[in-house]
Amino acid sequence: MDGKQLNGFKSNAKIGVYVDVANVNRNGGYGMQYDVLREFACRDFAEALRLNAYVSFDIERAREDVIYRKGINNYFSVLREYGFKVIQKNVKWYEDDKGNRYGKANADLDMAVDALLQSQNLDRVLLVTGDGDFIQVVRALQNYGCRVEVVAFENISSDLKREADMFLSGYLIPNLLPVKRNIENNIEWGEIGSVVRGYCSHYYDDRGFGFMRYLDRIAPGLWITDARHDESPYRAAFFHGSNLPEEVNTSQLPNRDFIFEFRLEESKNNNKDPVAMNIRLLG
Repeated sequence: MDGKQLNGFKSNAKIGVYVDVANVNRNGGYGMQYDVLREFACRDFAEALRLNAYVSFDIERAREDVIYRKGINNYFSVLREYGFKVIQKNVKWYEDDKGNRYGKANADLDMAVDALLQSQNLDRVLLVTGDGDFIQVVRALQNYGCRVEVVAFENISSDLKREADMFLSGYLIPNLLPVKRNIENNIEWGEIGSVVRGYCSHYYDDRGFGFMRYLDRIAPGLWITDARHDESPYRAAFFHGSNLPEEVNTSQLPNRDFIFEFRLEESKNNNKDPVAMNIRLLG
């Protein structure tokens, strides 16, 4: 990170990160990069005191399925390498009235209790989940004096978004969920030719064009959304309405709930802002 970009934003905050892994994996975040998550949580040079990942483990399947056992143990090892404590919740199997077996491994209570008990030593808590069951947890953490941030991808409780001090879609955080095209072409997020994700910040229906806003880098100052500000981590990309997906109703724009994925191309009109092409709607 550039020291100039961080000028005035250094923090001594103590951070706790709590990840509902099953919820994330089920709802658009499978493949999330935990090293990037840690970098985002500590983006202002804050200190990560707690990094907890709550995972499910099927003991019965592990006994019979060698690939599953090796795969999930490797996954847990990677989490530990990034400094996360892996809290394992074993799957319990039940039968319904018709004799159908189903498994449950809900870690919500463990995650809620840990966050509340550990919050006395924290200044900021990042909850990585879209589960509305955490609304009361958010309120309790705030009453204890913690700032609460929420990151999630899809199927996110609207009440949870409202209760958090800050909500940010995981799709918007650079490289948190890698873009296959960028990896294949060895292009960094934000470079011309790369694929990034953002939302429509401005749209002029009468003129048929607008601007996408996207995070160019992980940095403090997320509240500085004006891309013209030198210390804003955001950038803008111009787009023509004709390049929007057919399912998008332009009367609903601008809209921060619509997350778009698009390729950055250099403007042919010598404009500072790049042009958003191959736009598609996520979620």
